[in-house]
Amino acid sequence: MKRINIIAEIGINHNGDIKISKELIHCAKKAGCDLVKFQKRDIDLVYTKKQLNSFRESPWGNTFRDEKKGIELSKKEYDEINSFCKDLDIGWFASAWDLNSQKFLNSYDLNYNKIASAMIIDKQLLNEVAQMKKHTFISTGMSNLDIIDEAVNIFKNKNCSFELMHCVSTYPMRDEDANLKCIDTLKKRYSCDVGYSGHEVGLAVSYAAVAFGITSLERHITLSKSMYGSDQSSSLEFNKLLELVGGIRKLEIAIGNGEKQIIKSEKSMEEKLRAHIFQRQTS
Repeated sequence: MKRINIIAEIGINHNGDIKISKELIHCAKKAGCDLVKFQKRDIDLVYTKKQLNSFRESPWGNTFRDEKKGIELSKKEYDEINSFCKDLDIGWFASAWDLNSQKFLNSYDLNYNKIASAMIIDKQLLNEVAQMKKHTFISTGMSNLDIIDEAVNIFKNKNCSFELMHCVSTYPMRDEDANLKCIDTLKKRYSCDVGYSGHEVGLAVSYAAVAFGITSLERHITLSKSMYGSDQSSSLEFNKLLELVGGIRKLEIAIGNGEKQIIKSEKSMEEKLRAHIFQRQTS
């Protein structure tokens, strides 16, 4: 089985704090993750004025704008993230929610791009990302096959490597909504690698996704589920992240190659448990 790429989704769980960002990156590295991921937004492009001016009480103020502005990281802070990840030898990338944010991310030497589930219908963004020819993770929450067809065609026409991520955009996701058989549906329809981006509570669904032959797995991480933020409740704290990574690496070995044969370690047991049969057959 191909080694699964494990992505720790920091997203906005840093709450605009570079110190928390670095702690989360360190946790991901310590747990054995391959990559960390952030989310980048120009809030004036992503949200309407009505949304931004609406009342919302948060640690940053009393409007939706105050909160969304408060959780965005600055250029200087992204520079620190870039250097910190290099020092820790862990890759990072981010999903851009608008063209300005994608252009911002293009200023860094990143190996990957990400299309968030919300953005899969934004053809302008898809074309901008696809023309860069970087391997792109495309999340498929809130999508049907018609929507995914259009996104895939853009990436195929631009000869850009991509990987679909089966995803359900609820936070947290109910286990009964996971529909993991969609992983096979996507693999068969598009003949491409398919990963899983999970928002569930716990690890069982993520482990089950591994058995469907995913190539990447993404889960949100947090320092504490009790922290302020919309994604914290569906995120994994360090101990659970460590358990997830360890479990996935065991499953990669356990799934095997599908060839049924008597393995070397069974030989001595076979000789013991079938001795009476072998004796009868040779007498």
